Amino acid sequence: MSKNAIVSDELAKKFATEKESPYTRWVAAEGLDIISAHYVPSLTTVDLKPWGRRGGKGVFINHEASRTSNDCYVCEIPPGKQLEPQRQLFEEMIYVLSGRGSTTVWNDAGQRVSFEWQTGSLFAIPLNATCQHFNGSGKDAARFVAVTNGPSVINLYEDIDFVFNTKYDFKNRFSGEPDYFDNKGEQKGLLLETNFVADAVNLPLISAKERGAGGGHIRFNMAKGSMNSHISQFPVGTYKKAHCHGPGAHVIILSGEGYSLMWPEGEEPKRYEWETGSMIVPPNLWFHQHFNTGKAPARYLAFKHEVVSIRNAQGVPKAWISKRVGGDQIDYADEAPLVRNLFAEALARNGLEPRMNDAYQAELADLPPKAA
Repeated sequence: MSKNAIVSDELAKKFATEKESPYTRWVAAEGLDIISAHYVPSLTTVDLKPWGRRGGKGVFINHEASRTSNDCYVCEIPPGKQLEPQRQLFEEMIYVLSGRGSTTVWNDAGQRVSFEWQTGSLFAIPLNATCQHFNGSGKDAARFVAVTNGPSVINLYEDIDFVFNTKYDFKNRFSGEPDYFDNKGEQKGLLLETNFVADAVNLPLISAKERGAGGGHIRFNMAKGSMNSHISQFPVGTYKKAHCHGPGAHVIILSGEGYSLMWPEGEEPKRYEWETGSMIVPPNLWFHQHFNTGKAPARYLAFKHEVVSIRNAQGVPKAWISKRVGGDQIDYADEAPLVRNLFAEALARNGLEPRMNDAYQAELADLPPKAA
């Protein structure tokens, strides 16, 4: 029996007028497509359309499971050109996929700050500050991927002029500080408060054994926004523990090769192969698990807007807590036998073997009892 919850055309027609939203109508008015997908093999080669208002090319990539919380778009700046200035009453985080250039940010008070970026740079635009992106190469296009919480804001106000043309400086977010986009920040546990990371691919990480396999992790609060992001890395011959969480996590592969399994609880996993530049977007509360099958560490960046905070009373994300004690992470000891078999087969094709014994043994040392 199908578990895709497909209903009759008669029932679907009763809700047809509710499928579109102010946000989807705005994207259509921009002349761009929304690729409704939770897997994109390559953000660096995905097809783009001319984006007249911005002066570049673009495409939106998001599916129904996250479209009302946050969105994702890929944008390209032509060689020797720049995008048109834009301000917006929603937050935006950007990762540079290719190229080099600069961005200028300014407010209505007249403060103006400029900074340079390159492939691998990560930064956020302060709320309602005006920004303009410039391609630093006269030969090659520059391409970036951005995640915003625009859908919720556009759907709330349904007034495009208000969202993009309101004059108001959020001084607690940005007051023209000259060092605002310096490559610095304050580390608080796993959380790095910063506005700019020059090289996310090589940024040092903090140990995160709770996620399994001896990996590293770092979390970001950028431009004092409500959106969040993190980077995770895991060694050769290893894989992360399966977990689930709320919608809107856009997982972008920064380095390495491998695959991910994704599935709603009670169904068989689906497999998605990835390499540098791929993107995985797990739907709401789907379990997902990432596997490194290459000959180098694998690293990914996840952009997310945590609309509903799924945390315990101590503030720990339930995706980091064992299902045995009420969390949303599956321990290695409880995963399906299929998981290890598929991983061993994938590694063998690359002449590698699993290096998971240490992770398995470390887990057994402090594994909580399994519920009866």
